Amino acid sequence: MRNVWREFRHDASLPAAVAGFVAVLVGYTSSVAIVFQAAQALGANAAQTASWMWALGLAMGVSCIGLSLAYRAPVLTAWSTPGAALLAATQGVGLPEATGAFIVCALLITAAGVSGLFERVMDRVPMAVAAALLAGVLARFGLDAVLAVRSAPLLVLAMAAAYLLGRSAWPRYAVPGVLVTGVAVAAGQGRLALQAVTLDWAHPVWVSPVFSPAAMVGVALPLFIVTMASQNLPGVAAQRAAGFRPPVSPVITTTGLVTLVLAPFGAYAINLAAITAAICMGREAHEQPARRWTASVFAGLFYTALGLAGGAVAGLLAAFPRELVAAVAGLALLGTIAGGLAVALKDEHHRDAAALTFLVTLSGVSIAGIGSAFWGVVAGSVALAVQHWRPVQAPR
Repeated sequence: MRNVWREFRHDASLPAAVAGFVAVLVGYTSSVAIVFQAAQALGANAAQTASWMWALGLAMGVSCIGLSLAYRAPVLTAWSTPGAALLAATQGVGLPEATGAFIVCALLITAAGVSGLFERVMDRVPMAVAAALLAGVLARFGLDAVLAVRSAPLLVLAMAAAYLLGRSAWPRYAVPGVLVTGVAVAAGQGRLALQAVTLDWAHPVWVSPVFSPAAMVGVALPLFIVTMASQNLPGVAAQRAAGFRPPVSPVITTTGLVTLVLAPFGAYAINLAAITAAICMGREAHEQPARRWTASVFAGLFYTALGLAGGAVAGLLAAFPRELVAAVAGLALLGTIAGGLAVALKDEHHRDAAALTFLVTLSGVSIAGIGSAFWGVVAGSVALAVQHWRPVQAPR
């Protein structure tokens, strides 16, 4: 344990801590409202909804820290955002039945990891398609940063200027400089909602599961499919595109087991992160890839605080203007987007498939409840198969 602490202190840095904070900030503010809607749609009261945030924060924090320490790689987990959207649209299922479905979903995720099936599928995805998938997933955040200029031009342009100056003068501290600039400008404009910050600790609330056949078919199975296809698939692709290859099966198994333990308290589904993970895997976290694992450890610490402190941390993150969050996310991901596109389009033989993957993923199209990341991989894989197909010629 002492050696782990010594190694962490050696590799940790201010940019890594800021990258971890920005990852949590972006992940939380972009989708927490959907999680609240999901809890309310299932009939959760205020205490049970707070327990969801406790369980999800603890699940993400423990898994981020544990996996990153185990593999010395930036492994970031997150709640399933498409899963939350699925739950928010669910009707006729109460919280006990949904909790039973969460447990079954966790068992399915664990089985996918233990069996190695998901890793075998990922091993068949070409690097060009994986890199294009990552760029397509992240490009939306770059576009959101540009569009934020319309509603907060001074704030966003000041942050962009800080980023450009930082990249040329002090590259390691460019993103911290962007965050400090954004907070300073927002404070000067009176746009920091600090009145939302309250000292409020969250407490776990146990919900006894009920295993209903209807909930198994209507909740557990769809939740498993969207979590694996829309979250874990781009999560693994993001790691590989960034040059990190922690073992897929044990990582997926861990997310399933963490979900299984905390499901009765509201942890409906934990999976690999892609967008927020890219913030911790880029050179903004550290110039040396071998030391970027500390960024996801910092993110895990922030997520744990988010779960334990409940309303206090939630209020702090909610105090930031929407445009500030969009700008810091887009600027922090700029290098990763460019790197993904460079890798995707480097090989001329894979260029068409990579471009198709990028465009389908960026489109945000959802078919049968499954997000565009999955369909981007399907489109790119089909394009590659057609390109490499040669008709069998009959003997003369």
